[in-house]
Amino acid sequence: MKVLFHSLFILLFVFTACTSTPKQATIDYTQYVNPFIGTDFTGNTYPGAQVPFGMVQLSPDNGLPGWDRISGYFYPDSTIAGFSHTHLSGTGAGDLYDISFMPVTLPYKEAEAPLGIYSKFSHQDENATAGYYQVLLKDYGINVELTATERCGIQRYTFPEAKAAIFLNLKKAMNWDFTNDSHIEVIDSVTIQGYRFSDGWARDQHVYFRTRFSKPFTAVQMDTTAILKDGKRMGTATIARFDFDTQKGEQILVNTALSGVSMEGAAQNLAAEVPEDNFDKYREAARDNWNRQLSKIAVKGDHKDDWVNFYTALYHTMLAPTIYSDVDGSYYGPDKKIHRTDGWVNYSTFSLWDTYRAAHPLFTYTEPERTNDMVQSFLAFYEQNGRLPVWNFYGSETDMMIGYHAVPVIVDAYLKGIGNFDPKKALEACVATANLDNYRGIGAYKELGYVPFNEKDSYNAENWSLSKTLEYAYDDYCIARMAEKLGKKEIADEFYKRSQNYRNVYNPATSFMQPRDDKGEFQKDFKADAYTPHICESNGWQYFWSVQHDIDGLIGLTGGKERFAQKLDSMFTFHPSADDELPLFSTGMIGQYAHGNEPSHHVIYLYNAVDQPWKTQEYVAKVMNELYLNSPAGLCGNEDCGQMSAWYVFSAMGFYPVNPISGQYEIGTPLFPEVQLHLDNGKTFTVKAPAVSKENIYIRSTKLNGKPYDKSYITHEQIMSGATLEFEMGKEKVTSDQ
Repeated sequence: MKVLFHSLFILLFVFTACTSTPKQATIDYTQYVNPFIGTDFTGNTYPGAQVPFGMVQLSPDNGLPGWDRISGYFYPDSTIAGFSHTHLSGTGAGDLYDISFMPVTLPYKEAEAPLGIYSKFSHQDENATAGYYQVLLKDYGINVELTATERCGIQRYTFPEAKAAIFLNLKKAMNWDFTNDSHIEVIDSVTIQGYRFSDGWARDQHVYFRTRFSKPFTAVQMDTTAILKDGKRMGTATIARFDFDTQKGEQILVNTALSGVSMEGAAQNLAAEVPEDNFDKYREAARDNWNRQLSKIAVKGDHKDDWVNFYTALYHTMLAPTIYSDVDGSYYGPDKKIHRTDGWVNYSTFSLWDTYRAAHPLFTYTEPERTNDMVQSFLAFYEQNGRLPVWNFYGSETDMMIGYHAVPVIVDAYLKGIGNFDPKKALEACVATANLDNYRGIGAYKELGYVPFNEKDSYNAENWSLSKTLEYAYDDYCIARMAEKLGKKEIADEFYKRSQNYRNVYNPATSFMQPRDDKGEFQKDFKADAYTPHICESNGWQYFWSVQHDIDGLIGLTGGKERFAQKLDSMFTFHPSADDELPLFSTGMIGQYAHGNEPSHHVIYLYNAVDQPWKTQEYVAKVMNELYLNSPAGLCGNEDCGQMSAWYVFSAMGFYPVNPISGQYEIGTPLFPEVQLHLDNGKTFTVKAPAVSKENIYIRSTKLNGKPYDKSYITHEQIMSGATLEFEMGKEKVTSDQ
């Protein structure tokens, strides 16, 4: 049923490819970014203004709760009820929407809760690109423009002649969010400050702000409501209204800085980043910032939609993680204390179960300095919270998803020689996190060699036992690699042994990874295509392959390359029946392969391991061309803070990190005739495929630096050397017997 739906979806939304080649010289890459991609279907993205990795994500909110609007905005909607400064990119988690402004003319329109004050809008009066968003509020004739710096949002409202007002609503909360307390105070006729404290996915979240209007308000009204919990007052919900008399075409700027530390911190951020009322200046700076980042990978090709899909994907990879320290380095830690960095930037919003797979490996080439700062952020979090983060943001550990996947990010950076962090301290943090016996079944995992599905400790309520075993085994392998390089043989031996724990949940009778109880018995009546509480957001087919660190060992368990290849074939051809009710995360389905969810992402590339690379090439091309589209519904699953897009960026270049810390990248099939990856060391890694097309998807031969190349992968060292990889492409598959 999902497959049929997606076919219709492709017919409805795919745009005809443009045949004019974009100019190569002095390219404005932001013109190829379409922030509306992913705002429909299941992408859960937002279209608003942000700079790369910015603390501020200034974006419109439709004003209603629900899964479709979990990032605040859903393309099919027709209302806007505010422009708030914080959003999550494609996480499927409903939180943030902090510091929400809404301009109106009097009398304004107000619906019953939860919508409240709102306006209708039309997509015909809306546009967005990297660092900029614009919409006309039809009910008021107000044109709204948004742009941003790292810590500030800049709004420009163009009014009609009217009695006008700007609302600041710190009371409203959507989805998982709940306002605990809020405060607004007037500094002078153009300046206000305050805070909003909330609970939701981020526990005890603190957001402070400082706002400067470009025109004095004529009056201000404060509406406060007591917030009660269990019959006791816990705080105040505050809504402010600022009145203005406006002439036709008059523009008012609303400049707002955020801080996780204090109102004084927000004031410093505003003074440092937006000292003047000049929207066009900051919009241009945002565009320049994005162009610097996007130009790190230059592509050539004749299909405009491919350019848009590629640069939008690259853009999406840079919306998170997000900066979480003020201009003076101060930030709010998980220990509820204020800390200050020492020459590095603190980052937050780490969707690590997703992003360790491809987004963070991509950053090692496009963002090595930020990669170092992200590792420093992990180590600071470890010091303040006693363990590395799992899924943290705004000084809070959400404990969403599983594994301890800060580990592969740290180890990948260390093995590649990135950064100035202390590797011994980093290894200590990795080992300590992996040995928290009372956390999510780790004690049982160490004792039994797997997490049993019938364990009922305090942190195992969501179960996911099979998935935990496989995720822990991979992270343990990463720890072993780092320990080995550091000369810590005892630690390396221990964790190499632990990394083989995946074997303990393999059932030779079914040839699947299968949940086991604490007595060693495999789960009865196991069905590999069933979605159960023992497997994290996936089924047995999708999680079977989660042994990225030991594919040869997995092949051996399965019975050799021929049996493994047959099992791979079945993965892509065993389709759900028409009446199967698939869960929300099983989207982008090809057989049992679910591209809309991360555990499947590396599986296409495993055909290389069984000497059938043409099948990898077929499926990679199919996914790139059918499941990534230049339309609002152009993502087949949650964006997940850049992982969905990082898969596309790597795959479009022609390779992918199956094992993210291996330093090896499996070759797939390129999308463009030429790609140049401009590296931080001043060199350029180039991939050429002059004859590639939508039909010519098969690699007939490969050259590296002009010499024949017969491996199925390229290495980190080859990339960093500025090598040239060249593919001869054709319409016919090249099989091993040719």
